[in-house]
Amino acid sequence: MGGVEDDEPASKRMKLSSEELIHLSNGSTVKESIVGSSRDLMARPLQSDGGEEVVGSKGVIKKVEFVRIMAKALYSLGYRRSGAHLEEESGIALHSSIINVFMRQVLEGDWDESVATLHNIGLTDEMTIKSASFLILEQKFFEFLDEEKVMDALKTLRTEISPLCINHSRVRELSLSIVSPSHCFTVRSPKQDTSRARSRTKLLEELQKLLPPTVMIPERRLEHLVEQALGLQRDACMFHNSLDEEISLFADHQCARDQIPSYALQILQAHTDEIWFLQFSHNGKYLASSSHDCSAIIWEVDANGISLKHKLSGHQKPVSSVSWSPDDHQLLTCGVEEVVRRWDASSGECLSVYEKAGLGMVSCGWSPDGKWIFSGVNDKSISMWELDGRELECWKGQRTLKISDLEITSDGKQIISICRETAILLLDREAKVERFIEEDQTITSFSLSRDNRFLLVNLLNQEIHLWSIEDDLKLVSKYRGHKRTRFIIRSCFGGLEQAFVASGSEDSLVYIWHRGTGELIEALPGHSGAVNCVSWNPTNPHMLASASDDRTIRIWGLNNLSAKQKDTHGNGFHYSNGGT
Repeated sequence: MGGVEDDEPASKRMKLSSEELIHLSNGSTVKESIVGSSRDLMARPLQSDGGEEVVGSKGVIKKVEFVRIMAKALYSLGYRRSGAHLEEESGIALHSSIINVFMRQVLEGDWDESVATLHNIGLTDEMTIKSASFLILEQKFFEFLDEEKVMDALKTLRTEISPLCINHSRVRELSLSIVSPSHCFTVRSPKQDTSRARSRTKLLEELQKLLPPTVMIPERRLEHLVEQALGLQRDACMFHNSLDEEISLFADHQCARDQIPSYALQILQAHTDEIWFLQFSHNGKYLASSSHDCSAIIWEVDANGISLKHKLSGHQKPVSSVSWSPDDHQLLTCGVEEVVRRWDASSGECLSVYEKAGLGMVSCGWSPDGKWIFSGVNDKSISMWELDGRELECWKGQRTLKISDLEITSDGKQIISICRETAILLLDREAKVERFIEEDQTITSFSLSRDNRFLLVNLLNQEIHLWSIEDDLKLVSKYRGHKRTRFIIRSCFGGLEQAFVASGSEDSLVYIWHRGTGELIEALPGHSGAVNCVSWNPTNPHMLASASDDRTIRIWGLNNLSAKQKDTHGNGFHYSNGGT
């Protein structure tokens, strides 16, 4: 639906007969008198000296639209005289005569006239007209009730609102507000302020959302366009990884590569064998690692670096994985086809052991409320346990493999596990519905995004696939470049808003891709053995950890954090400047 316009420029408009300037919701003023009924005013195209004249180097911005949006922005910012001067000098009106009449009628409470004017604006969508009429008449209804004119309110409801035949549930609510005046306050929208003037202004804003934008330009349209442009520039920036990075209107946004954690700030050396798994806690204050040496370690993260807090011993077999409780107070460790142990993260004490006679555990995870734990079992089933070790439920059948990750979504409904060599099971334990991600290649590991909408799937053919799992299962992107021929290699989401994907690799490098574009950003050298697992600190986008067969964990950060070199082996770590 096109716009409408004045016959004369803004400088020739007359004042309202009331000689008052009516301030609209955007700060603009109506300055024209109305001659005759609004029914005589019909919508006409906005005047433009240039017709379909365009501005900008690409020739896609219509001058009329551009000027109207600028005028709208000036009025919204409170620069009413500047907005009026722009209308006058350009000869392009922000609103047509009939729209100005309509806005004035709404603000002055001329309900019957405003409904009549609404029908003369030139709208083609009958539902839009009905919906706008409903809002106007609803305001009329409430103002009658405020004035204790109950019969007038009832008449409005019966003869004007109900015949619109829309929003029947709302009509019933309005009826109840007549029967029970106290119910009126619960029926009112939060936007219907008790102050009449403010309430009418809010009504005008709601009407503005209903009418076509060419007729009434949406509030803050220019701000929205600018924010959208800045957002697109940020999303297209390959290295955007900092909340502190200011985005200016004066130049196109582009972060430098130094926003990516690519310097080995610290090397942790407390494990005595290959390190298979590591994971930062949800609050970013701890890091847990597990190793072929049958131990797990809890590391503490602070401003001075990362230090060893507890070495957890008790497993008789290599520890394949760990999982932090939702509140980060406890940690699960899983031995290879052995048992799952639950530890107190503060004291390092083993609180409970979960095992099944004649069977071994292969994976572990927490319910989002921390009340239960889940474990994959080497008979291909998945069990759910009370914290005290009592098994609550067991999903038997082809639910998991001997080598599999295990994730539970944050709503607690879905259990995710590798159920076949080329398939991942998404089990809705409440609806008892199973969905499957099917791949052509053998799946070696997977990782769930923080928002539970995406899954990173590592494959035997040296590819990482990004799947959307929110509604329909959909392959979104592929990441290539890392090496994997023999071992289980794990990847992770990370960085600001999880905009990056990191992965280990058998060539001793840590690989980082831009999640949106799939472009490889970094391949970080430093390890002397296969990098089995990576974990990005969820609260610090500039901290990445990698675990390797070389028995070390490298903590990657920004170059400016590495102010000096240290070599302190007493607590199991030393600092490095990133050299190999």
